[in-house]
Amino acid sequence: MIGRLRGLVAEVGEEEALIDVGGVGYVVRCGGRTLSRLPAHGDEAMLHVETQWTEAAGMRLYGFLAREERRAFVLLQAIQGVGPKAALGVLDVLSPAELAGAVARQDKAAVGPKLALRIIVELKDKPISGSPVAASSAGAAAAHPAPPSASGEAVAALMGLGVAEITARRVVDQASLRLGDAAGEAALIKAALQELGR
Repeated sequence: MIGRLRGLVAEVGEEEALIDVGGVGYVVRCGGRTLSRLPAHGDEAMLHVETQWTEAAGMRLYGFLAREERRAFVLLQAIQGVGPKAALGVLDVLSPAELAGAVARQDKAAVGPKLALRIIVELKDKPISGSPVAASSAGAAAAHPAPPSASGEAVAALMGLGVAEITARRVVDQASLRLGDAAGEAALIKAALQELGR
């Protein structure tokens, strides 16, 4: 089983990267967040790898820049109905520390309504990020539940309008970058709808 790869970034695609390790190219599937943070073409990268094998697809490698991301990926897939693609999708939106906070707050909008309840229930008592700071802040959040985030509510609203979850998250993220962190739910929804219309 491959647990880590250190090599040169040979190619970066939409869903995977090709890492050249001593002349052997490893195809590693990654989330958008990981792909966007990889070093430049030809530079050295180190990826924490989760190796999986299925009869249908054979061996697949999933890569992460941080060990905590790999751990969260494995934990998410232990939940019924969460496969590799869904787990990568969650980690594209939330870092392990943010996921731990969302689970502690029971913030279904942040996690995504379809799988949120299962994720929140099954990960409630498990260390996701492994960081003492994240764990203590998650505990504090559980004691004083925070309201759902404006971006989470905007995503939920768009999904209520029939927009696919992955698209809703993408356009809300773009709207949030454009408007800034202080933007309210209504402004985010309006800007996200404008993004959809482009």
